[in-house]
Amino acid sequence: MARLLTSSAIRSLSRGLAISPTKKWGQNFVVDANTVRRIVKVANLDADDVVMEVGPGLGSLTLALIEVARHVIAVEIDPKLALALPTTVAHRAPEEHRRLTVVEADAARIKPEQMPEAPTALVANLPYNVAVPVVLHALETFPSLRKGLVMVQAEVGDRLTAGPGSKIYGVPSVKMAWYAKSRRAGSVSAKVFWPEPNVASGLVAFERIESPKANRVEVFGAVDAAFGQRRKMLRQSLKSWAGESADAVLERAGIEPTRRGESLDIAEFVALADAKEALGDAAPPPQEA
Repeated sequence: MARLLTSSAIRSLSRGLAISPTKKWGQNFVVDANTVRRIVKVANLDADDVVMEVGPGLGSLTLALIEVARHVIAVEIDPKLALALPTTVAHRAPEEHRRLTVVEADAARIKPEQMPEAPTALVANLPYNVAVPVVLHALETFPSLRKGLVMVQAEVGDRLTAGPGSKIYGVPSVKMAWYAKSRRAGSVSAKVFWPEPNVASGLVAFERIESPKANRVEVFGAVDAAFGQRRKMLRQSLKSWAGESADAVLERAGIEPTRRGESLDIAEFVALADAKEALGDAAPPPQEA
């Protein structure tokens, strides 16, 4: 069994590597072993899971993940941390360290060819400033991802899991719903981090669903337009996406033009995209000069 990192061990490693957590990459290292164990338990991993861990840092969560997963692929943007992690894991988990692969890359832009194996689960303590793009990029780029548990800023977690009609329901909520069912899975004290963040943290769990049979680009275009001017009625906000056809698209989709984006669920955004495409297909061909 791996020897998990304690608060003193993390600070010692940091000094030895001349590493200080940086705001640039949103680094807040978890220094509490009980929190790490809790995250792995709530993630509900199987022995055959291939876990994609984003931002492993000094290895607090990594050491707990390799105890239960078949393979952990740690994606780290910081070159110094990426270089140091295999040595730390080999020292503290001599029996399991071969289950780890470290990939030095930006998780918000990583491509399948950069990964040694297709991941089945995403488990990570995500930098607050990039949490949403990282989660959505992972779900879009890796169809093999079946589930995940991410630690994020509490406010971000609320937005990812919000439903229609809520004041915090918006672009992240709808796009997450395209890929997965998500839920809040608990809160995390600021005291388990070094340095302590000045915001609350929480866990978000998700399970992939079959995405709608629709043009994702058009659906997301409708979502971006609707929430780009969220205080305006759809007949106005959707003009940046559907142009002067906005009213016709709404009518064909069976959606009242006086509604606002925050009242629509993912199925209604799909209906909008389908209606726009149908109207485009029905348009007469341009007349020859």
